Amino acid sequence: MRTCATILLFCCLPLVQLAAGEFSVDAAAKDFLAANCMDCHQGQDAEAGLDLTDLPTASSDEAAFDKWVHIVERVQSGEMPPRDYDQPTAESRSRFVKKTSAPLIAHQRQQHEKFGRVRGRRLTNLQLERTLQDLLGIDIPLASRMPEELRTYGYTTVAAGQSISHFQLEDHLKVVDVALDEAFRRALSEPDEWSKRLSAEQVARRLKQRRCREPEMLDGKAVVWSSRLIFYGRLPVTTARQDGWYRLKIKASALNVPEDHGVWCTVRTGKCVSSAPMLAWAGAFEATREPQEWTFEAWLSEGDMFEVRPGDATLKMGRFQGGQVGVGEGTSQNLCGLATHEVELERIHKGPDDQQIRQWLFGDLKVQPGAKRTAGTVVSDSPQQDAAALIKQFAARAFRRPVADDVVAPYIAMAKQSLADGDSLMESLRGTYRAILCSPRFLHFYEEPGQLDDFALAARLSYLLWGTTPDDELMSLATAGKLHQPAELNRQIERLLQHSRGQDFVKDFAHQWLDLSEIDFTEPDRKLYPGFDVIVQQSMLDETHTFLQTMLDQDLSVGNLIDSDFTFLNSRLARYYDIKGVEGDELRQVSLKPDHKRGGLVTQGAIMKVTANGTTTSPVIRGVWVSERLLGVDIPPPPKNVSAIEPDIRGAKTIREQLAKHKSSPDCASCHVKIDPPGFALENFDPSGRWRNFYPAVAKGRRSKGPKIDVEFDMPDGRHFDTLPQFQKLVLDNKSALAANFARQLVAYGTGATCSFADQEVINQIVTQSEEADYGLRSIVAATVTSSLFKTK
Repeated sequence: MRTCATILLFCCLPLVQLAAGEFSVDAAAKDFLAANCMDCHQGQDAEAGLDLTDLPTASSDEAAFDKWVHIVERVQSGEMPPRDYDQPTAESRSRFVKKTSAPLIAHQRQQHEKFGRVRGRRLTNLQLERTLQDLLGIDIPLASRMPEELRTYGYTTVAAGQSISHFQLEDHLKVVDVALDEAFRRALSEPDEWSKRLSAEQVARRLKQRRCREPEMLDGKAVVWSSRLIFYGRLPVTTARQDGWYRLKIKASALNVPEDHGVWCTVRTGKCVSSAPMLAWAGAFEATREPQEWTFEAWLSEGDMFEVRPGDATLKMGRFQGGQVGVGEGTSQNLCGLATHEVELERIHKGPDDQQIRQWLFGDLKVQPGAKRTAGTVVSDSPQQDAAALIKQFAARAFRRPVADDVVAPYIAMAKQSLADGDSLMESLRGTYRAILCSPRFLHFYEEPGQLDDFALAARLSYLLWGTTPDDELMSLATAGKLHQPAELNRQIERLLQHSRGQDFVKDFAHQWLDLSEIDFTEPDRKLYPGFDVIVQQSMLDETHTFLQTMLDQDLSVGNLIDSDFTFLNSRLARYYDIKGVEGDELRQVSLKPDHKRGGLVTQGAIMKVTANGTTTSPVIRGVWVSERLLGVDIPPPPKNVSAIEPDIRGAKTIREQLAKHKSSPDCASCHVKIDPPGFALENFDPSGRWRNFYPAVAKGRRSKGPKIDVEFDMPDGRHFDTLPQFQKLVLDNKSALAANFARQLVAYGTGATCSFADQEVINQIVTQSEEADYGLRSIVAATVTSSLFKTK
C-alpha cells in the first residue's frame, strides 16, 4: 500500500473563507461615551491605551467589534466610569448597555449561524489515544508518542489553537501504525498474558554480599532502607521483556516503624540506570509492622522494571558510601525499612480480549493464529466482497456515523487494488484501515453549522464525559434519532457520569482547567520547605480529584470550590497538613475545623503548588489564577513597560511593599484591584501547600523567620477583609458568578470554542437552571450539555 494516497486523504481538509460581516451600533452610544468616558480615553495618552475618539459605530473590523464589547462589559459591571468619577444614572447606564449590546449580539449570532461558533476541531492527543484504543481494542499508551499540544485559553480542545503541521502528520502516521501493528499482532497470535510468583530471595540481589541498589536478604525478607540514593530498591527480576501492562502484587511489612505512623513507600517504574534517570509513578502505600498486600498496575516499556522503596522525606535518611549499599549498612544506622515477603508479577491487558479484537478487524472470518512470534492468517472464500463489508463497517465506527457509499468507495477501491496486486486479505485490510485512520473524517469532528445532528451530538457528549468515541448505546440512539430528545439526553448524561469511565471526566477537565498538568513543573526547595516529597504531591492530586468527583457525584454547590467543611486525606497528607487523627494509606473524607486553616478547593495543596514557583509565592500569579479559573474575571496581560515583581527571599521587603509601586500606576491599578484581593488572601500558603504565618528569610544559606504575612485587603467593590475566611465569605455572597464561570469553562472545554459576547444569555440560563440545586456541579454540567451552546456547532 502506498503512503502517498494516505497522506493525500489526510491533507485534503476543507478551507473555509470567512466573509466579514458589518455591525452597526446606535449612534447615541457615542453620546454616552462622550459624557462619561472621553475625559480619560482620548488621544495618544488615553488610559489603558483605549482611544474612543476614532471608534466607529459601523464597521466590519473585528478589532473595533472587540472594543465595543469591552466597553459594554465594563460599563455593565460598573467599572467604567471608575467609582471616584461622576456616575451616569442607572437608567442611562442600562439604556446604553441594552441598545449597544443588541446589534453586537445580533452580528455575532449571524456569524455563528453562517459558520458555526466552533470552527474545524480535531481530536486532542489524549482523545486520539483513547479512540484508537476503543476502535482497535488495544491498550498501548499513545499520547506520549505525539508532539506536545498548545493550550489555547487553557485548553487543548479549543479549535482556534489547533493546527496540523507536516511534523504532526508524520507523527500521526507513526501512531496509527503502532496501533494497527498491536491490534493485528494480538488478533493473529496466541495470547501473551502470564504470571509468576517470586519469593523474597528471588527479589533480592543475586550475589548476597555484593554492594548494589537491590534489596538485601534479612531474616528471610528482601529489605531496602530509607535513603535518597537514586534507584535504590530496584527489582531487576521484574524487568519487562516486552512493552505492556504489568500488575505487581507485593506482600510487605515495615522495619523500625516510627511511633506515630507507618513507613510510606513509593512504587515507580523505569530503566533504573543512570542513562535513563526518569521514573514513572505507579503508586504508594504505608507499610506497618504487620505484613499486608498491595496491588499496582503500570505500563512498562521493554527493559523497564519496578522500584519499591521507602519514600517519606521525613524519615531519617541513610548514608551509603560510593552510591551502593552493602549488607548490614542500613541496620547499623537504625533506619526505617521495607521488608518484602513475596511478589507476584503478571503480564495483563486492559480492555477487550483478543477474540473481540479479531471480531472488530475481521468480522466472522476464520483466523488461524500464529505461534508466539509468527503472524497468523485470515481465511476468506470471497476476499473482495469480505473486504468491502469489513471496510464499510470499520469506516462507520471510525467516522462515528453511518457512511455513504460515495464516502467509502475510495477505500474499497484501494483494498481491491491491493488484492489485485497480490497482497493478502490481511495486508489489504491493514493498509485500508490505515487510510481510514488518516482521514479528516476520523481525526476531525464532523459538524455542520446550526444544530448538531444526533451523531455529532453523540460524539460531542462522549468526548466531553469519556474523552473517547461514542459507545454502542449512544450510536444506537443516534441512529434512531432519539438522542436530541431532552429526557433521553439527560438520561445519557447520567449514564456516562455513573460509568467507571465517567471519572476520567473530572481528571481530564481538572488537568487543564486547574493547571494540574503543571504540578511536576517545579519542586519546592528542600531547605526552605522540608518534608515535601513525591508521595505528598501525588496525595495532593488525589485529594483534588476526589474532592471534585464527590462534588459531581453528590451535586454539591460550586461554592465548595471556595470554601468547604471537608476534604479527602490519607495519613501522609494529613501529617503534612498538620491535621491529626487520620490513619491509613487510603483517602478518606475528613471534617475540617477552623484551626486546620483549610477549606475549599482553593486552599488545597495541589492548587497552591501549581500557582507558585517552588521557592516563592506571588499574590499576582495566584490572584490572576484564582480570578480567571474560579471567579470568572478576565485579567489582561500587563503593560509592556512594567517590570515583573520578584519576591525578596532575603526578607528585606514584603511583597506588599514591592507591589505598592504597581498599584500607584494608573496603567496597573485597574487590574491590581481585581488581582490583589484573592492573591493576598492566599499568601499564608507557601509554595509547597503548607500554612505559614511568616515569610521565610534566607541569609548565608540558612532559613529564618521573615516578615509577618498580612492578608488584609479590599475587594474590587470596596468590601474589606482581614483574613482568608472573611475573603471566602465575601466571594460566596455571589455563588452565581462562580456557577457562570464553571459553565463557561465547561463550554470552552467541551465544545472547542470559548464563550463569546453573544453566548452570555445562554450562560445566564444555565446559571438560573442550576440555582434551585444551589448551583450544584452536576446540575451545571447537565444544564450546560442540554443548552443550545452545546447542541449547536
